[in-house]
Amino acid sequence: QVQLQESGGGSVQSGGSLRLSCAASDHTFRHPYYMAWFRQPPGEEREGVAEITDDGRTKYAERVEGRFTISQDNAENTLYLYLEMNSLKPEDTAMYYCAASTYGGIWLDHTRFDIWGQGTQVTVSS
Repeated sequence: QVQLQESGGGSVQSGGSLRLSCAASDHTFRHPYYMAWFRQPPGEEREGVAEITDDGRTKYAERVEGRFTISQDNAENTLYLYLEMNSLKPEDTAMYYCAASTYGGIWLDHTRFDIWGQGTQVTVSS
């Protein structure tokens, strides 16, 4: 089973930036595959943030469009997923999760994703 490991979370002030990373080691994903970032604010439901397909198509949640950028990279046997977050706001505070899927369907639908990381905390103070 492929494992996803996130890193890069932390605490920043409003207006600041962070870059999240996710590594999928020894992955054997067949094409097509889909990678995404989700987040879960305290006391709220998990929500989709950004998704990218193996051929580079992307989709963003409306509330992060223009501020966040998702990207991916392949190095040897490891797939890397990134989330560049700029102009951060206090409402971006959440646990951020990396997820992978080989099932297509509705963009940012968490039920499509069957491989999840443990999460990395992002805290934005005002």
